[in-house]
Amino acid sequence: MILISKISIRFFDDKEVRAVWDDERSKWWFSALDIIGVLRDEDNYAKNRNYWKYLKAKLIKENNELVSVTNQLKLTASDGKKYRTDTFDYDGVIELAKNFPSKQANRFIEWFTYSDETIDGKSKSKAYALFDSSLLNTIEIGTVKGLKQIHGYLFGGLYDFAGQIRTLNVAKSGFQFALARFLPETLKKIEEMPASTFDEIADKYVEMNVAHPFMEGNGRSARIWLDLILKRNLKLCVDWSKIDKKAYLDAMKKSVSDSSQIKVLLQNALTDKINDREMFMKGVDYSYYYEQENEITEGKSE
Repeated sequence: MILISKISIRFFDDKEVRAVWDDERSKWWFSALDIIGVLRDEDNYAKNRNYWKYLKAKLIKENNELVSVTNQLKLTASDGKKYRTDTFDYDGVIELAKNFPSKQANRFIEWFTYSDETIDGKSKSKAYALFDSSLLNTIEIGTVKGLKQIHGYLFGGLYDFAGQIRTLNVAKSGFQFALARFLPETLKKIEEMPASTFDEIADKYVEMNVAHPFMEGNGRSARIWLDLILKRNLKLCVDWSKIDKKAYLDAMKKSVSDSSQIKVLLQNALTDKINDREMFMKGVDYSYYYEQENEITEGKSE
């Protein structure tokens, strides 16, 4: 029996590749249908399921052993329910892609084999582990120190500035975040902002985004920071899977002058599943997905 302790969602060309962790064998199992959808560039579930049936029959006829290494595990579908579905381990995914007549196959293999070895991949693994870490219960909620604790945990050993407030100016898409020389004063004011209502918490989150206190990793750290404030003060958290990536990024850009759009997105995605492992893991997946191809440019040192 495979013991599952956590789930994951990877994104290839904005398409989900679901996975579950096997505690007994210490490895991930990936959804065969999701990989078929990626390789065929097809979103229709029924079409991908039918193609997988066809491909399985073809592989069996050719005496290919690939089908025999699949495992049927329960994965959460778009309707929120869990269904048994064929899954492959790491080696099985590579073999499936190699046997697939698709122009996407080589690019998919390159992404699949490389993604876990990037800084983001390693940091994401740390973010998963945070759920079971003793640190989660000792982080200072809503403070700059608490945000530094989160950032230090996620990026420790990956960035030499992990958990450290930046001393350089940073900009993104032409927008200049808070100047480094004013950061101590700016962060002090944000820390003192009230956080007893949803609007107050959202305002605090928006201001922290404008401050952007770290050289990199601000969004991933701040979203966990936000959820911890919501959890403690309102007994709620954000179901990030309900917030579209483009809608989120657009709303965050506009929040500099008008925070109404991001507040609507966050409020509509609130849930009381504050202690749910799958909700936390899914939040990590989407949080890191938002940051894909999201570039920061450095300025001069202050």
